[in-house]
Amino acid sequence: MPPKKKGDVEEKAVILGRVGTNLKMGIVGLPNVGKSTFFNVLTKTSIAAAENFPFCTIEPNESRCPVPDERYDWLCDHWKPANKVPAFLNVVDIAGLVKGASEGQGLGNAFLANIRDCDGVFHVTRAFEDEDITHVEGAVDPVRDLEIIANELRMKDIEYLDKQMAQMEKTVVRGGDKAREFEYKTLVKVGQHIKGTEDTPGKWIRYGEWNVKELEAINPHLFITAKPVIYLINLAEKDYIKKKNKWLAKIIGWIKENDPGALAIPFSGILENKLFEMTEEERKAYEETNAGAKSTLEKIIVNGYKALGLMYFFTSGHDEVKAWTIQLNTKAPQAAGKIHTDFEKGFIMAEVMKFTDYKEHGSEAGVRGAGGYRQQGKEYTVEDGDIIFFKFNAGAGIKKK
Repeated sequence: MPPKKKGDVEEKAVILGRVGTNLKMGIVGLPNVGKSTFFNVLTKTSIAAAENFPFCTIEPNESRCPVPDERYDWLCDHWKPANKVPAFLNVVDIAGLVKGASEGQGLGNAFLANIRDCDGVFHVTRAFEDEDITHVEGAVDPVRDLEIIANELRMKDIEYLDKQMAQMEKTVVRGGDKAREFEYKTLVKVGQHIKGTEDTPGKWIRYGEWNVKELEAINPHLFITAKPVIYLINLAEKDYIKKKNKWLAKIIGWIKENDPGALAIPFSGILENKLFEMTEEERKAYEETNAGAKSTLEKIIVNGYKALGLMYFFTSGHDEVKAWTIQLNTKAPQAAGKIHTDFEKGFIMAEVMKFTDYKEHGSEAGVRGAGGYRQQGKEYTVEDGDIIFFKFNAGAGIKKK
């Protein structure tokens, strides 16, 4: 990046999506593809039904699962604190969509609204055959299923957009509301992008070119196709262990063409459920006798957390080791504010150690001696895994009578 010239104004970072740390990944897919089974194991609960008929999950089940991190585990082993608080990924199990959901088929509109309330998507697609588990479309075809879901989500955004535009035609175009004129022009651009033309198919909003002002106009609308997606390919246990399945290449090809850059993770809901019910000793023995039968849940959780643009820093000591969730590119005062608002109001400095330095030297004194202990000011951008001690003015922000 070239150095800033005198007089340049630094453009603030604005991301596509909701600002905050209490963000959620929604589990999306057709009925009977393994969403609820995945949710049950992922969150180590059994609160979501997993019956063999469409729409067994009607109200969205929500839970959270700890984000696995060897750094956090090491800090807990090192300090042996009285209280341990990892970072968590919030997950919502949303009932299955069907073809025509955007037009109200099945229980579609309610489910699509639930997806809209999430911030990212785990898109589960079924690539296993099982005569005992019906398929809502009659036969297993993951590529067709991917297209159905992608189209339903896009059509739901178009339906929402058309309603917004109709209202703004009255208030902005005919009513002369100058305050929302830029928002209106931005939504016109969004419509052109998502609807496409006769020669160009419509695309998801997150693949558009949006400047900072446009992002600020788009974000409050919580468009579904602006959300990040991770594709979870549900395989039979045998296929997962052997890493072979007749649909895999076609699924990956579809994702590369329609959602370039998106992450696809093969997993087996049946295997994950089996491993979950085993004792630690039974699991190790099973994995030793079945090469490749390892859980992929940790990979799914970590990547779901990252997809939301989240990260965390640590505070650590004998009383507590805690991972504090923040969004990427958070400055030190705002990170301090996650601990307490007074920390942000009276921020003086952040004393920062890198985890790798702390692990290498084994103590704060060791890190200081090696020159790795840094005092950072208000412009410091917190990095993932930083160990931080904040100094602040306890009297800041207190109004005098």
